[in-house]
Amino acid sequence: MGGIFSSPSAPAPPPHPPPPPDKSAEEVRAAEQNARRRAAGAMGRQSTILTGSTGAGDTEVGGKKTLLGE
Repeated sequence: MGGIFSSPSAPAPPPHPPPPPDKSAEEVRAAEQNARRRAAGAMGRQSTILTGSTGAGDTEVGGKKTLLGE
């Protein structure tokens, strides 16, 4: 079809964001120490969980399973 109207022009792209500021060596070292400290704290909590996600399935006390009431 003939064009009475022209197609719209594309909008201008947004400007590029400024580059992030450089961190000093002290800030980087403090962040690494903080990450190590958090990881060490998380490892301490894992030893308190004694069962898996399915529970304690290997601990049969009475031997063979029976129906309730028999």
